[in-house]
Amino acid sequence: MKVLIIGSGGREHAIARAAAKNPDVEKLYCAPGNAGIAALAECVPIGAMEFDKLAAFSKEHEIDLVIVGMDDPLAGGIVDVFEEAGIRVFGPRKNAAILEGSKAFSKDLMRKYNIPTAAYTNVHSAEEAYEVLEKSHFPIVLKADGLALGKGVLICETKEEAEAGVREIMEVKKFGDAGNTMVIEEFLTGREISVLSFVDGKTIRTMASAMDHKRAGDGDTGPNTGGMGNFSPSPFYTEEIDRFCRERIYQPTVDAMAAEGRPFVGVIFFGLILTEDGPKVLEYNARFGDPEAQVVLPRMKTDLIEVVEACIDGRLDEIELEFTDDAALCVVLASDGYPVKYEKGFPIEGLETFDGLEDEYVYHSGTKFDSEGRIVTNGGRVLAVTALAPTLQEARAKAYKATERIHFANKYMRHDIGHAIDEQ
Repeated sequence: MKVLIIGSGGREHAIARAAAKNPDVEKLYCAPGNAGIAALAECVPIGAMEFDKLAAFSKEHEIDLVIVGMDDPLAGGIVDVFEEAGIRVFGPRKNAAILEGSKAFSKDLMRKYNIPTAAYTNVHSAEEAYEVLEKSHFPIVLKADGLALGKGVLICETKEEAEAGVREIMEVKKFGDAGNTMVIEEFLTGREISVLSFVDGKTIRTMASAMDHKRAGDGDTGPNTGGMGNFSPSPFYTEEIDRFCRERIYQPTVDAMAAEGRPFVGVIFFGLILTEDGPKVLEYNARFGDPEAQVVLPRMKTDLIEVVEACIDGRLDEIELEFTDDAALCVVLASDGYPVKYEKGFPIEGLETFDGLEDEYVYHSGTKFDSEGRIVTNGGRVLAVTALAPTLQEARAKAYKATERIHFANKYMRHDIGHAIDEQ
């Protein structure tokens, strides 16, 4: 079997590593990939948004299965293009990827089908937004409607902050067309939990829970990022919460999409918050999270390719997902200054110290080979160091110890990933 993975980050590295374990996979490709993925797959210099080139490559190389990792190509309709070309592909079609591609759509869906979420208003102009803020309570949350690399969410403590946020999103267009529409949302407090799931249009199978750390600085300070670290499982995700979410959130979301004529096949990421009134949905993503994939997939015992095939064929009900009892924790090593302004191109040392290890692994997010064949930094988030151990505390200690073996000029990381474990 020949498999093509589309994307270039740590999530795609985690997908590639899981896919490579299947004995039927004789050849892995990744477009465009990165320096770490190159150890597992042949990297192809085609961008994730170059749909026609990707489809032509898949035809020419007789690809049996395409796995789309990134949000932009999914929202742009890459699955539709591949299906029309007769290429087997895993991911939601464009009309289903809107679950992530438009926050306004997802909020309206939840309201229509009584799926628990924060109170909200969708606005389509800055003037309309300012009027809503006049009647709002603070703090409040502003969300750019479209995709914004995980950074289009602003938590505003005061009316003045919120007005500045409106200007940033809707007038200055910091996130481009993603800010043409905006969601103004009630601020909720509670533990945040991520739950990834496989979906075949009608059946859903949830993966192990995880907990992300979105803010750039220690103590959950600084701007939102794509994620500075993660761990799995979350000790706060109890059987009672799981039961509630299955009845009120997970299956109802799948059923709602089907009822809307948008059957979802792929991965739904449920971003949840545990409030005093019970679990509520903060956001949906239409693909694996990053860095959630880097802690969830290493714990998954069930073969990834087998699950993906079942989703495409509409027989996910035949699959039961299994996960190891080990905990996993990852720490993101970023370029200092991320997510605002940072330098790249610095050589990375120490990666060879992870060769052959199964309980410690480095997923590459922003790396490339330079003209001398060295692996250098090539992004804001550079690496995700993941460790597995019997307990979360042990996994955290092991992951942080492992980060000491990696060196590059402007290395930056949070030092409190997993801090919530101590508050349990």
